Amino acid sequence: MEKEKNKTIVDRVWDIFASVKLAVVIFAVLSLTSIIGTIIEQNASPERNIKLLGKFFGQSAAPTLFRVFDTLGFMDMYRSWWFLAILMLLAANLIICSIEKLPGIMKLVKEPMKPLQPESFKGLRIRKEFLLKGSPAKTKAVVSNAIKKIGRFNLSEISDGNGYQFYSQKGSYTRLGVYVVHFSIIVILIGAVAGIFFGYKGFLNLPEGTTSSVVYVRGGKAEKNLNFTIRCDEFDVEFYGNSDMPKRYKSWLTIIKDGKEVVKKIIEVNEPLKYEGVTFYQSSYGLTPEAGNSVFKFKVTPKGGKTEDVAMGFGSSFTVPGTNLSGRVEDFSPALGFDQQSNKPFTYAEQMNNPAVYLSFYEKNVRKYGGWLLKRYPETWKLPEGHTVEFVDLWGVQYTGLQVRKDPGVWIVYLGCLAMTIGLLVAFFMSHKRIWVRLLEEKGNTRVIMGATASKNRYAFEKKIDKLEELLTRGEEGGK
Repeated sequence: MEKEKNKTIVDRVWDIFASVKLAVVIFAVLSLTSIIGTIIEQNASPERNIKLLGKFFGQSAAPTLFRVFDTLGFMDMYRSWWFLAILMLLAANLIICSIEKLPGIMKLVKEPMKPLQPESFKGLRIRKEFLLKGSPAKTKAVVSNAIKKIGRFNLSEISDGNGYQFYSQKGSYTRLGVYVVHFSIIVILIGAVAGIFFGYKGFLNLPEGTTSSVVYVRGGKAEKNLNFTIRCDEFDVEFYGNSDMPKRYKSWLTIIKDGKEVVKKIIEVNEPLKYEGVTFYQSSYGLTPEAGNSVFKFKVTPKGGKTEDVAMGFGSSFTVPGTNLSGRVEDFSPALGFDQQSNKPFTYAEQMNNPAVYLSFYEKNVRKYGGWLLKRYPETWKLPEGHTVEFVDLWGVQYTGLQVRKDPGVWIVYLGCLAMTIGLLVAFFMSHKRIWVRLLEEKGNTRVIMGATASKNRYAFEKKIDKLEELLTRGEEGGK
């Protein structure tokens, strides 16, 4: 009590930060706030989060709750001052706890192994006693070899009354495994803070054939300049069979720096493009509001002739090679469907789910026929004369939605995770083991008294001591 009264304010603050209870409270607060930060979409538009809050608390309360959460910083939680303060508290708690406990642990780690007094053997939790034939001088080599085989102990030996004592230890530094874990958490926190302050997460909707040197962060409210330019050369979607369910979608991207194309890559979901620490992920797609530079692409094959590629704009015409037949683009639908009763065409979606182009064919300026060519249905490409006009694509009408991420702290986090893995392996699967063995002469035979301790997983070490007893009492060659 007197010692507590004499503590200064600094001592009391130190005791608070050295408390395991504080660590539990900090982890609980982090878990609770992280749950909220996961449910609320970070840096999203207000409309999206108001709609989300409406599902949980009702539409009437959603706007008020949004303002409260926005004021508290939950809409950009991981950059808020209070979340960073919690991380700093956690770091301080781990560092001070480690400093507080480290001297005692280091004393155990560096303490030299010493022989044990006879009366101290009775206080060991792992203890064995049995009799071997022969004098201690004859049995000590067998006992020593057997001990080395079960644990590879580097034994020390002393004379002990009318016999001998072996003693050894291994794994003393495994007691520091928990400090490696503490260190790894600090490293991970440093990496996370580096990512928060020097990195960003953004998005970019990039139409085919266009370039951009900026990405948009914080719900599109701010631009982040790249040190290069990215261009979408092409975008394509594949579907399952004749359904409208996308199978995969991919983008042909080009990185341009100092006027030169330095990287070209086709990206898909889970196959991003990385350049200068910036990663571009394939995340979405859609139709551009304006597609003035769009180009229809066809493969035209005259009957018995050679296929030619044709690229043209809306309202333009092309001629089937070797004939007087010309085709003109007169209409387009990104998702063409036909009414089951009237068979009239209609557009059922604002995505390129079932793209189709309407072509009219003329001969000597006289219209002969016309019809819809559907990109996904080859049977619509055949003309009455036996020619084939394949609708390949309408280029320039779609955009690729890219998630963009730069995190300079990611390698620090990886280093911390590696350190944590090592620390956890040491902390949970390795232990500080100590063993003492007395060999005492008893009527021409040897009384063996074994004692051992283990800082962790005592049961496994006790099984090895049982095995050692079994090997010695069986009297097999070499202590087996």
